[in-house]
Amino acid sequence: MRQAFEEYVSARGGRLLRFAYLLCGDRHLAEDLVQEVLAKAHRRWDRIEADAPDGYLRAAIVRTNLSWWRRRSSRERVTAEPPERDGPRPDFADTHAVRDELWRLLAILPRAQRAVLVLRFFEDLDDQSIAAVLGCAPGTVRVHASRGLAALRAALPASLALNGDAR
Repeated sequence: MRQAFEEYVSARGGRLLRFAYLLCGDRHLAEDLVQEVLAKAHRRWDRIEADAPDGYLRAAIVRTNLSWWRRRSSRERVTAEPPERDGPRPDFADTHAVRDELWRLLAILPRAQRAVLVLRFFEDLDDQSIAAVLGCAPGTVRVHASRGLAALRAALPASLALNGDAR
């Protein structure tokens, strides 16, 4: 059992960490999420391994993230903008600025919408699989995806226009 668990974690641990990071947006919190889920899974690895460990662990990470989110009474967010540099910025900085803006917008979505979008676009799961991970109906997954994408589309042009004017 121990060797099978270690082999699984070696092979899939990075993917689980990436998934957790996409859900919570914080590298250290993602590491804590994965560590807690794997510690709990280790005790029951024989049963988990017999089924589908990827789906089980993804669902456990989502549930643990939601549980931690509810428990935190306050969350700190750094909101101060870095000072603007003199002269034109290189293209890669613009690319990173847009990416950071997308991450910020993704972070303000409700938890369920964010989880659906992460599972759909970063984990490449279909509606049935997402519904199984989240414990809801496929129709609910489609509603969350639609509303989440609509919110991102509505917020994105305004934020990009602000970034374009700041030059």
